[in-house]
Amino acid sequence: MTELTGRVIDMRADYMAQVRRKRMMDGIILVIFIALMVSGFMVADDRNAGGFWDGLHRFFDFPKEVVSEAVGKLDEMPAHFATFLPSLIETINIAAASTLLGAMLAMVLSLLSTRGLAKWPRLIPLFRRIMDIMRAVPEIVIALVLIFVMGGGPVPAMIAIAFHTAGALGKLFSEVNENASLKPVEGLQSVGASWAQRMWLGVIPQVAPNYFSYALLRFEINIRASAILGFVGAGGIGYELKNAMSWGKGQYDEAAAIFLLLFAAIVAVDQLSSVVRERLTHGKTTAQARKVSA
Repeated sequence: MTELTGRVIDMRADYMAQVRRKRMMDGIILVIFIALMVSGFMVADDRNAGGFWDGLHRFFDFPKEVVSEAVGKLDEMPAHFATFLPSLIETINIAAASTLLGAMLAMVLSLLSTRGLAKWPRLIPLFRRIMDIMRAVPEIVIALVLIFVMGGGPVPAMIAIAFHTAGALGKLFSEVNENASLKPVEGLQSVGASWAQRMWLGVIPQVAPNYFSYALLRFEINIRASAILGFVGAGGIGYELKNAMSWGKGQYDEAAAIFLLLFAAIVAVDQLSSVVRERLTHGKTTAQARKVSA
């Protein structure tokens, strides 16, 4: 009995020692994080054209001017909405086309970089590094290079977003592929199916709902990205917003109308894609439950 009590005491002492070490490490990490944040803020503030604290009191000046001018010209808002609606549609088209192209490329890259499914297993690290590079390069950098080569317009934006989307979705798709069953693939291989046929008939039907769900999520992100790229001359509603803001006072009502259009579009797409993703997920679960019960 005494020996058992001693073991319990030792276990408790070891546990408390581990807890103290964990708390100490958490505290050290927190201190380092705060130190990095403070030092980074100080460096950025020193290199900034104006001090952060000196300009903090003017933080709401621009939004106040935009709102006051928009309120004073409420009767002109419907005309502004009609004027900038084609640019909004162009932005959504850029996001949709880039999402589709990126998802198709991501599907191929993900299959080529998944163990057990890859056509060339030795090249799996190569395809994974390709996706890493595609994710690492920001869309705006690619767009600036393409605009320099091709000129301004929606095509550079579409290519830039599709390139980044392929890398981001490729990583997500490859994780989904790892959970796919290999039995259909093995069955197709036994009857002489090619690699493309095995993937299309044996893997894609299993992972398609998850693919579609991730693609919809990326579509929401790409709408915002295409609007941002408009500031560098890539077309769409972002370009119109840049022009409206560049003119300054007298055009802020147009900027407010563009903000409202873009906000409404993002919210609508977000709600629609959320409903579709929920139906894909829960609909699949419900169907599987019915199949099991039957």
